[in-house]
Amino acid sequence: MRFNQIRTRKVVIIALLVGLGLVLHLVENMLPLSFIIPGAKLGLANIANLLGLILFGFIAGLQILLLRIFLGSILAGTFMTINFYLSLSGGILGYLIMSLFFYYFRNKFSIIGVSLGGAVFHNIGQIFTAYLIISNDAIFYYLPYLVLLALPTGVGIGLVVIFTYNYLPRELKRI
Repeated sequence: MRFNQIRTRKVVIIALLVGLGLVLHLVENMLPLSFIIPGAKLGLANIANLLGLILFGFIAGLQILLLRIFLGSILAGTFMTINFYLSLSGGILGYLIMSLFFYYFRNKFSIIGVSLGGAVFHNIGQIFTAYLIISNDAIFYYLPYLVLLALPTGVGIGLVVIFTYNYLPRELKRI
């Protein structure tokens, strides 16, 4: 395959991952999890970020994350609101931790461990941002509940990414 074909294929797949992340983000907004823990979500859209990180590297995964958050907030009508800033801060911190685990601790963490790290630190990033917005220490009492929910969802997201990656064609894994 020529360089231009490979580059075009990569851009198309990244765009598809952004689209997948957007769809998962919008579907997740329809799930009524707020009655369990207010504001809690499963993090389904992180499937796209983690796949992008594994397939194409740090920059591509970060592009997927940022495009998904910006476009998702515009579609949901939450752009530049508190929800947007919580999503952005949690997403960036969670993604940085996932990247750190994936690149520097690959021999210690599986994809499930990488996903768990991202899920837990996503919540930590959101709580710190919420603290900066509301300036109330009581928000930190909410963190253990969010981390408790992050454990099964992080495992679930990691499993979905492993199964998806294993079913991808070999050509895609070499781009």
